[in-house]
Amino acid sequence: MVRTILLGSCVSVQGTFVRALTDGRIVVRVGTQDFKGAPIVPRAA
Repeated sequence: MVRTILLGSCVSVQGTFVRALTDGRIVVRVGTQDFKGAPIVPRAA
């Protein structure tokens, strides 16, 4: 499953979901690198 996370106020990363962390952040993998950040939740229409 592909997920998008925020790394900073203007930087986002999209990658394959790896795991959820206890503090609410998630880990996504892009190539061989893992990134931790706040998940972007889609808005309801």
